[in-house]
Amino acid sequence: MSKQYVYYFGNGKADGEGSQKQLLGGKGANLAEMVNLGLPVPPGITITTEVCTYYNDHDLSYPPELKAQVTESLKKLESEMDAKFSDSDNPLLVSVRSGAAVSMPGMMDTVLNLGLNDTTVQGLAKASGNERFAWDSYRRFVQMYGDVVLGLKAEKDEEDPFEVILEKKKKARGVKEDVELQAGDLKELVDEFKAEIKRRTGKTFPQDPTEQLWGAIGAVFGSWNNERAFAYRRLNDISHDIGTAVNVQAMVFGNLGDDCGTGVAFTRDPSTGEKTFFGEYLINAQGEDVVAGIRTPGPIKKENRGEGDPISLEEAMPEVYKQLNEIAQKLENHYRDMQDIEFTIQRNRLFMLQTRN
Repeated sequence: MSKQYVYYFGNGKADGEGSQKQLLGGKGANLAEMVNLGLPVPPGITITTEVCTYYNDHDLSYPPELKAQVTESLKKLESEMDAKFSDSDNPLLVSVRSGAAVSMPGMMDTVLNLGLNDTTVQGLAKASGNERFAWDSYRRFVQMYGDVVLGLKAEKDEEDPFEVILEKKKKARGVKEDVELQAGDLKELVDEFKAEIKRRTGKTFPQDPTEQLWGAIGAVFGSWNNERAFAYRRLNDISHDIGTAVNVQAMVFGNLGDDCGTGVAFTRDPSTGEKTFFGEYLINAQGEDVVAGIRTPGPIKKENRGEGDPISLEEAMPEVYKQLNEIAQKLENHYRDMQDIEFTIQRNRLFMLQTRN
């Protein structure tokens, strides 16, 4: 029997469970646990921490069994999402995220909207009925992939090269917010981002989704040894040998329109420990927007809304708020500890992306 390096989760069943943090990382173990609890989690796979150790010990190569296991699991994912990786009409898009056994927030890399290229972006526009959303997702993907995988990062005392191009575009269009840019503007940004990647790194943005996927998996495993992750482990007395898992998960979209959103929440007030649901969210946004500080998020609860704050989730989407609040309490009772949760709302449908103590 070949060793199992890939653990599937979705459709109410998971290969793993919450106790397997050393093998599946904290994120992967908790995703599996949420699936086993019957919570709405987008399906996906966790590639184990053992692969990270192998990758770093074998000159950045993978165990021979891994490719076949990933391919087989992706077929299962396609079947569950009723979409196909690389399909020009109905493409499956995935996120690729890290997840070590011990939480290391923001230290390692993430890639969202993977699977988009010059052809599949047209399919996404058609399948969603929203051309602006498709090009917004592609623009975000090229930016993240260019940074995380192809290495186009800000040099010392330099602004993020992608943000410089984005700000220039907004200025030219006379708008302040990213959401005010039109489909044509975002299409131009995709071309400008790809040209800047080529100019600064000499690398061409890959059009093959399978190549994109393995590039992102390698970048996440590689980020285990990046400078900030290494420093974080040293400061927090975390072993350098435990490695990170990689979670490849079907994308759900918080940036499809005003019945969509994304947010982070706590089952108690993180400042005081008071037993009150607490958090922030953004309408028509993807996860990184909430933490990037480019837009002002609204509170989860109506009572936490200050003067001038955007509308609360409780007021904007009362049914979603009710479901999220119930899930938050269920998770705190299950883990017997305060939880930090991440969620996305796609067309008024709630999806859980993470929970952790």
